[in-house]
Amino acid sequence: MTFEEMKAQLQEQILQQQLIAATISQPRMKSHEIKRIKLKPLMLKDVYHIQIEYQYERILKHENVQLAQFPTKLEAFFEDFRQAHIDFIGEKVQVQLSKKNKVLWKSDNVAEPKQVNLSHNRKKNYLLDDTTPYPFLIRLGVQTTEGKVKKQKYDKFKQINRFIEFIDDALAYLPKDRQVRILDFGSGKSYLTFALYHYLKIEKGLDIRVTGLDLKKEVIEECSQIAQDLGYDQLEFLVGDINDYNDESTVDMVVTLHACDVATDMALARAVKWGASVILSVPCCQHELNRQLNTPALDIMLQHGLVRERFAALATDAIRAEILSLVGYEAQLLEFIDMANTPKNILIRAYRTGKSPSLEQRAKFEAFVTMLNAKPFLANELKSYL
Repeated sequence: MTFEEMKAQLQEQILQQQLIAATISQPRMKSHEIKRIKLKPLMLKDVYHIQIEYQYERILKHENVQLAQFPTKLEAFFEDFRQAHIDFIGEKVQVQLSKKNKVLWKSDNVAEPKQVNLSHNRKKNYLLDDTTPYPFLIRLGVQTTEGKVKKQKYDKFKQINRFIEFIDDALAYLPKDRQVRILDFGSGKSYLTFALYHYLKIEKGLDIRVTGLDLKKEVIEECSQIAQDLGYDQLEFLVGDINDYNDESTVDMVVTLHACDVATDMALARAVKWGASVILSVPCCQHELNRQLNTPALDIMLQHGLVRERFAALATDAIRAEILSLVGYEAQLLEFIDMANTPKNILIRAYRTGKSPSLEQRAKFEAFVTMLNAKPFLANELKSYL
């Protein structure tokens, strides 16, 4: 099969709306900004589209393209990438291209043809179904005893499912041959702590031990009682501060939600020192950089208090992600829904890879913090790792 024949065959099946999902990878140039592309079909306002997910080093971007315009996109993808895994309704296809576009094609027929899922504007497919009764959601007042999500709690149900999506994505980074140790700092009312436990322990059958830590004694007592009532024997809640928790030498996953200002940095630092494989952190108020900012070239922007505050918050999270990258993590900034008032917040997701940063990456980081006159708390906490 020639390169042109390969493209024509793929385009024909896609134009016939046979696509289930696809992953295009292996950039021809290592310096290419996009590391991977995922494709799936969907319906938008009753019109068939292909959704393209561009996976960069630390961010994801999406584009929805009508079917007639997609062949041009596919043509461009194979100019930049050398591998594709494609699921069609009745066939699985793997394509590997040489540097000179010699085609290695492998095709397997599917015994039971899959159904194309075109949902987007339609009902959301949640990892936790919105008609199935879950004991922890009933106990926390999100569902009725019949399993119906309460109208006033539907936003929280969506938040829980969004969080579960992050947990599901992290499964590949968690150990399979021993108990998984998870810490949740600032667990609060613990909707997400219970969701995490339910999903990993009950849905996925993992051997886990989870500790939720918070400063509010009455909240901890209530959560402990709920865990006991539900029979969650590997979930405990303790009163305590991030810096005072010294009972662990190794932790696999650290979760921190809405830890205020440098409390987020404290949790991130502890996670790195424990060698945590997965870090999920939603920061709260951020004041440290706001106080330090001294960049005359940005005065036109920073003279406005509102803009200064937002800039400082965004820059702080970018710095945190970069520091995690410098100490051996693959870090991304993703959108996360806060159910207090449903804005889109940033979640820092980091997976431990052990990859060493380049000299160029270090230089860019130093230039950035120097420009802002920033002295990041997290950098100081991890100075022996940088």
